[in-house]
Amino acid sequence: MRGISVLTGFTLAVKIGDWHRFTGNTHARRLLVEAAWHHRPAYRIGATMRIRWDKAPVAARACGDAGNQRLHERWVRILERKKRPTVANVAIARDLAEWCWSLAVMGD
Repeated sequence: MRGISVLTGFTLAVKIGDWHRFTGNTHARRLLVEAAWHHRPAYRIGATMRIRWDKAPVAARACGDAGNQRLHERWVRILERKKRPTVANVAIARDLAEWCWSLAVMGD
């Protein structure tokens, strides 16, 4: 996922704990808001992303690609409606939280 490095993913897992009881945590929220900024530039699959995807299951890889595209397209639509970038970023962070949740409970 764009914006979610190993350290960010690990921190989210520790702060949230049980993804079936996803609750608000200020540190996790801040991490998601920071990660959401990475979805503003055009979506291109770089070398780092390819290396990560080679280690991921096929279902997670497909979900990741679709999610990265969707979040960038959502950024574009929100900015076309003349919303401030900070407002758009928080909306993207919310979607990113839902996306992380869906990936975390995918095997269940």
